[in-house]
Amino acid sequence: MVSPKLSHSQFSPMAKLRNLSFWCFSDGLLNCGGVFLAILLVCSFWSFLTPTLNLGFSITEPSSNPVECKESGIGVNLNSDPEDHTFYDDPEMSYSIEKPVKDWDEKRREWLKHHPWFAAGASERIVLVTGSQPKPCKNPIGDHLLLRFFKNKVDYCRIHGYDIFYNNLLLHPKMDSYWAKLPVVKAAMLAHPEAEWIWWVDSDALFTDMEFKLPLERYKDHNLVVHGWPNLIYKSKSWTSLNAGVFLIRNCQWSMDLIKTWSNMGPMSKDYKKWGQIQRSTFKDKLFPDSDDQSALVYLLYKEKEKYYGHVYLEAEFYFQGYWVEIVGGYENTTERYLEIERGVRKLRRRHAEKVSEQYGAFREELLKEAGSWRRPFITHFTGCQPCSGDHNQMYSGESCWNVMLKAFNFADNQVLRKYGFLHPDLQDSSTLGLTEVPFDYPAADEGPW
Repeated sequence: MVSPKLSHSQFSPMAKLRNLSFWCFSDGLLNCGGVFLAILLVCSFWSFLTPTLNLGFSITEPSSNPVECKESGIGVNLNSDPEDHTFYDDPEMSYSIEKPVKDWDEKRREWLKHHPWFAAGASERIVLVTGSQPKPCKNPIGDHLLLRFFKNKVDYCRIHGYDIFYNNLLLHPKMDSYWAKLPVVKAAMLAHPEAEWIWWVDSDALFTDMEFKLPLERYKDHNLVVHGWPNLIYKSKSWTSLNAGVFLIRNCQWSMDLIKTWSNMGPMSKDYKKWGQIQRSTFKDKLFPDSDDQSALVYLLYKEKEKYYGHVYLEAEFYFQGYWVEIVGGYENTTERYLEIERGVRKLRRRHAEKVSEQYGAFREELLKEAGSWRRPFITHFTGCQPCSGDHNQMYSGESCWNVMLKAFNFADNQVLRKYGFLHPDLQDSSTLGLTEVPFDYPAADEGPW
């Protein structure tokens, strides 16, 4: 959530009077000052009798329209929860994945009506949700890796003003592994009626472009955004035609209904084994027998295209999430290309506070429109590496997984550390001794002001 900008008038009536007092009581103009003050007193008295008199400024009553809160400087009130009856007071309301939610759009609108300070900017408000298993990792360095993955997400959310919720408990005893995300997403929707979007990001995915913001305007007519390709769904019938490890879902009734249908293909369903057989017979490249969340979503899109496809945005124009094997090798080249841009644009070389980073990211985006494969991947997803369990795809060794994770962590961390004056000169070195202070690139005399 981007905090509303505080709006303060440059001049106030009190400031004007102080300036007038200074000049009126100078030695040369003492008498004139006395006369002028007398006139002001008469005008002030007259204003009670003739309210149409305008001295050049006015006092505006606070607007009752919540849409105008963003400009009024009122901001979000975290200390108030009116006693008006909302869906939270309904004894039948349940956070459980097994119990459906009805009339959610109406309930959410009603809640926002009683909490108008959240209404401003609600359409762009995002809560990022992620999590991991309840128990300590079997991999000796697994907990450390998960900590760095989480730190990365916290950094991204802090820079862009998003809330984040990390869950490490099963909210439904049967919905474990990759199915555990759905109960959490539903609960987050109910816990955050002020947010338009819930953004699930797997624990083994990290942001590798800390400046990039989701193009929400592009998704205004859709309720679910996921990385994928329609031809692989409808022509190739592949279970990897999309990746359900990262998805953006609108906080609305359609999404509640989707989560209910989607979950019913998981372990909580008595037909769980049957769904695994159906998926495997439908998607010939699916080699394992169990029903999984990704195959289930692809199946819904494939079998009920008219019902779902129009509401789903398959994002393939940037790395909404990208397979790490295809990405990590280009980090050094990407860093150099970005530095090359900065050398020619002094605004991007300017040191600045972290809180104002977004405008620099937006400015850089204008310069990256012609960028090809060398631009920063938005999210690097370490599918198949499983940092906590230590298991990994047999295509590569576990050591290669951990080494490239370290490289990705430092690549992303450098984008954050620069705001604090430091960076990792070597992407494979995470030691404190490996940090170096970022040199300030002073502008040349002929470059003019910032």
